Amino acid sequence: MFIVGHRGARAVHPENTVTALKEGMKCADFVEIDIRLTKDGIPVVMHDATLDRTTNGSGPVSGKTLLEIQQLDAGDGHSVPTLQEVCDLCLPSCGIVAEIKESGSEEAVCSILCEYDPHFLWIVSFLPESIRTVKRLLPRVKAGLICSTDCDEPFSPVLSTGADAILPRTDNLTHEMVAEAHRQGLSVIIWTLNTPEAYLKAVASDADGWVTDDTCALRTWVNHYQKNNTIRI
Repeated sequence: MFIVGHRGARAVHPENTVTALKEGMKCADFVEIDIRLTKDGIPVVMHDATLDRTTNGSGPVSGKTLLEIQQLDAGDGHSVPTLQEVCDLCLPSCGIVAEIKESGSEEAVCSILCEYDPHFLWIVSFLPESIRTVKRLLPRVKAGLICSTDCDEPFSPVLSTGADAILPRTDNLTHEMVAEAHRQGLSVIIWTLNTPEAYLKAVASDADGWVTDDTCALRTWVNHYQKNNTIRI
């Protein structure tokens, strides 16, 4: 089992900022980030298509240059990092799960990630065509298809993308789903675990990766569980 810090550690610091990533790295095996392109084609770490929710700016990310976006406050005085900056910060001491948020950005993302050890990388997306493109450009990097409601087996649509994993939402998770995914050669990474009840469901499911908003809270729980139970996770 490996722990993934969702947008760094968004329960503790403003999401997708360097401070959130540093917090997530304390207790995670990977930190997850969201990637969008600026007006001048630079991959930056931003979940939403617009700047309004997470910065003091407004309008679409794609409507601003990198210089314009770097002048914004992403929360508590933090700036919006680029993908390159995050790679330099995290790798190889902590892996990265990079989520592609928009089609057409795959080549720019892969042109940066190709410089790093693929063992420390996952690329994921809700977009099947993005996964196909990623596996063509970077066949050694593991990729996963995210789903929120349509994760039931059979997994042939997932396998047709070349994906190595499926990422179901926790409330759609069952042990049978995970077992079938494993039989099909897929890893299962579940999101987003933030309560002891969700942690226990993850244990019962036998999922491979656990995504959380607070990596150290989850790591503490896992250590306590392993100390007091014979089942290893």
